[in-house]
Amino acid sequence: MSTAADQQYMRRALQLAKQGDGRVQPNPMVGCVITKAGSVIGEGYHRRFGGPHAEIDALPRCTTTPRGATVYVTLEPCCYHGQTPPCTDALIAARVARVVASVKDPSPRVAGRGLTKLRRAGIRVDVGLLSDEARALNAPFFKLVRTKRPWVILKWAQSLDGKIAARTGDSKWITDETCRKHVHRTRGRIDAIIIGVGTVLSDNPLLTCRAGRPRRLATRIIIDTKLRTPPASQLVQTADQPPTWIFHGPDAPRLRARALENAGCVLHRVPTTARGVSLPAVLNTLGKRQMTNVLVEGGSALLGSFFDQKLADEYHVYIAPILIGGAAAPGPLGALGADKVAHALRLSSPSTNSRPRLRPLGDGYLLQARAQT
Repeated sequence: MSTAADQQYMRRALQLAKQGDGRVQPNPMVGCVITKAGSVIGEGYHRRFGGPHAEIDALPRCTTTPRGATVYVTLEPCCYHGQTPPCTDALIAARVARVVASVKDPSPRVAGRGLTKLRRAGIRVDVGLLSDEARALNAPFFKLVRTKRPWVILKWAQSLDGKIAARTGDSKWITDETCRKHVHRTRGRIDAIIIGVGTVLSDNPLLTCRAGRPRRLATRIIIDTKLRTPPASQLVQTADQPPTWIFHGPDAPRLRARALENAGCVLHRVPTTARGVSLPAVLNTLGKRQMTNVLVEGGSALLGSFFDQKLADEYHVYIAPILIGGAAAPGPLGALGADKVAHALRLSSPSTNSRPRLRPLGDGYLLQARAQT
């Protein structure tokens, strides 16, 4: 049974974990707090992909010997030789007395074996403290391990009356500069940005991060069944900085495919359905490339297709204090949608199953939410 002190130290470990870069790599965000005689003697977290894990980061920072200490870690310590040595070996060598882990590591290389190794070494092991928070924090990692697909975020900007553009198609700009900078920072933390060819034709976007130093250069992905993407578009003209991938159907014209490949684009032929390119096939391909998070930026038809097929995990909605109006002005989710209000998707907070909240951002608001579980 956990104590108030146990919960306090684990919450601190969760705070540390959020400083890592697991949201942009195929590895989790992990924090570690080491205590002894009721005081914190060391802290650490997994700072970057390929770098020391949280436990290895924390142990050298201890202000006194960790022998007999309690280690709070948000994920089961690893027990394999990867890009870094096993954390279990380091904890055993340090002669800690107790390890408290929020959740087991679901990856096949660990899957409880790290905890077993610690117990066999005589270390007390407790599992499950603040497990809901730890799972929510690393939901993208858990999904990639479980389904071999990335975490999918649908993003759009809308007016108060739910329009993402005027009836003419004009959409620059619905939100203010503060909101747009926030979008760019998000782009700098994910593995891929996905749009439909309609957005390429109407907006000719660049889809790069233009705010601060990005942690990741997101691959730019176009869903284009018939390869209508113009070779003169910005995404094609800058296809190597960062990469531009195009997913198309088997009946796409070969001459267009050759022209786009010659321009530096990477083409992926996937099956089609009545709706166009198979989105599950796209996600399967991205999962094989170990992409953890992808951001779908539109347009309305593509966002609606992800929504209808229940392929979205999270929603980022930027709401501007303006009214556009007009029956012909598009909303964010095209395709079919729910047939009854009772069948509408219920959303929850990204960190818990509580109700999501709008937060002020610039002149407008931001809603970040996940489907209720």
